[in-house]
Amino acid sequence: MTPTPPTKRPTDAAYLDDEPFDPPTELLNQPWIDVHNHAHTLSWDDRERYALSGCEAMVMVASGYHWTPYKPVRAADVRFLWDDAINRRAAIERNHFFEAKLGLGIHTGVRIENPDELLDAMDDYCALDEVVAIGETGVTPSQHVSAWDVDQQRAIVQAQMELADDHDLPVILHTPNRSSESRRSYRADVQIPGYEKNTGLGQEPVITGDNPALEAVKIDVEAMRDAGLDDERVVASHADRNNTDYLMAETECYLSYTIGHSWLIGVTAADVADAIDEYGPERIMIDTDCANVLRTDPFALKRAIFELYRYGIDEEAIRKVVRENPRDVFDVAR
Repeated sequence: MTPTPPTKRPTDAAYLDDEPFDPPTELLNQPWIDVHNHAHTLSWDDRERYALSGCEAMVMVASGYHWTPYKPVRAADVRFLWDDAINRRAAIERNHFFEAKLGLGIHTGVRIENPDELLDAMDDYCALDEVVAIGETGVTPSQHVSAWDVDQQRAIVQAQMELADDHDLPVILHTPNRSSESRRSYRADVQIPGYEKNTGLGQEPVITGDNPALEAVKIDVEAMRDAGLDDERVVASHADRNNTDYLMAETECYLSYTIGHSWLIGVTAADVADAIDEYGPERIMIDTDCANVLRTDPFALKRAIFELYRYGIDEEAIRKVVRENPRDVFDVAR
């Protein structure tokens, strides 16, 4: 018999079910792996937040063009970014105790002069033990400052996929997000608060039509097929409602949902939960994409672990998504 509570009048507790809730305390200590971020550009404190919230390993992507000081970007500028990440990686591991590996690639968000120089050099970089992925890369509908023809982009993406196949490395594919049509625009002189990029220098799209973002992904898949790269070696980062059904139905690629800046791209843990419900956890991951040019949340992946459980995803599926899939694809946290 349940004892009468000493409260003056009945409270909510008096109406609880007889079966007590058994909280999943193991999720408090669940290790996780972030397969796409730019943590080498963050502050020491931000990287420590990764460690405090249970990050076991991460893939730091050095191929972003956003923080190169010159536009158009030259091959030497991108190579400097690769070298800077290589230079700092070991110190990051020593400081924060998680495993820090690298992804190196040619991002197509801005036209790069003399990209063949990078492709020639990339073969040697791929042989480094700390390089566990090529990317991020992928066809982009529009560029910053200087446009890049679709055929040229596709050739660069395919060449990197061929290198990945040669070195048995996975590819982190940048899939463009389709923004909500109902989002209000900011003032022209404010642009996007929280994103340190002059969006006024965006070029006219090189892919047009009803759904350029999905069309770009389809071109990437064609390049993947022509490169002979196995689907299972491609991780489509920034997966969203716009590309999930296509990627799940037409490929065997992994999908990684970027939840580190949901305010910008609109992807949340709810989207991840929906994808798990629809397709299962076998090909799903989560990443933060945290970078120094963007308002992002190093705690986002840890928060997503709790949110997935709250949305009804069981502990085994959560472990599959946040640790086991990334571990197996990127061969980290062994």
